[in-house]
Amino acid sequence: MNDPARTARPEDPADPVSAWRRLAGGAVLLDGFHALKHAVRFGAEVPVAIAADRDAALALADELAPDVRDALAALLTEVPRGTYAALVPRPHPTAVAALAVRPSRAGNLEKLAHIPRTAPVVVLDNPRNLGNAGAVIRLAAGLGATGVVTTGTLDPWHPTVVRGGAGLHFATAVERLTVGELPPGPVFALDPEGEDIRSLKLPDEALLAFGSERSGLSPGLRARADHLVALPMRPQVSSYNLATSVAMTLYHWSTTGGAPA
Repeated sequence: MNDPARTARPEDPADPVSAWRRLAGGAVLLDGFHALKHAVRFGAEVPVAIAADRDAALALADELAPDVRDALAALLTEVPRGTYAALVPRPHPTAVAALAVRPSRAGNLEKLAHIPRTAPVVVLDNPRNLGNAGAVIRLAAGLGATGVVTTGTLDPWHPTVVRGGAGLHFATAVERLTVGELPPGPVFALDPEGEDIRSLKLPDEALLAFGSERSGLSPGLRARADHLVALPMRPQVSSYNLATSVAMTLYHWSTTGGAPA
C-alpha cells in the first residue's frame, strides 16, 4: 500500500540514506524515538528521519506522543534494519534515528543573556561525564531552566550527551562558554563550605554553578561566584551525583518562588 507520508520528505524522499550521509557531519544526531519526539515537540528542524520499522515507531507515537504523531508520520522513512544500523554509532532499541539542525549559537546566546530572566541558567564547570551532562540538560528542560552552559572541553552537543538528554536540547538553550563569557546574573556556586541552600531563595536571574564530582569548582568559577551554596548532606557522605545536585537545586528554586514553564 502506498502511504504518502512515507515519501512526503523535505530532503531527498527517494534516497534518505544519501541525504543522511550528506548531512551527518554537521547535524545533531537524534538517537531513538524519544529524542526525535522531544526535538519535534520543541520545534527542531529535522531534514531526515529513518526507522527500521516505521509502523512500530508510529504505534509508539500513538501511545506516547499523539500530539506529534502526524509530524512524525510526515518525517519518518522506513529503511532496512541493516541500513539503519550502519548509519548510527549504536542502534537504539526503538530503531529510530534522525538528523536535526543545531539551533543558532547567536540565538542561544541571546536567550541566555536576556535580562530579566524568568528562570536560572545552569552552569556545569568542567564536566567530565557525557551521560551526566545529558541528564542535567533533561532536568533543566523539565524544570524550565533558561539554559545549560558548560565550561571546559566537554561538548554539550556530543551525540552521547544528546542521547542522555533525550532530545531535550531543543527545549532549552545549550552552549559551551568560558567563565569569562558567562551571561549576566549573580552566580550561586555549589560548594560544601557554602551556606545551606534551605536558608536561601534562589532568584530567577541566578547562574547556578556546579563543579565536577572529582575536583569541584575551578578557581576561575569560584572567583566569579557571588554566593557559595551547600546542599544538605549526611556526615561521611562525600558527594552527590552531578545530576542529583542539579535536580535538588532546581527543585529548591521551583518550590521557593520559581516554577516550571
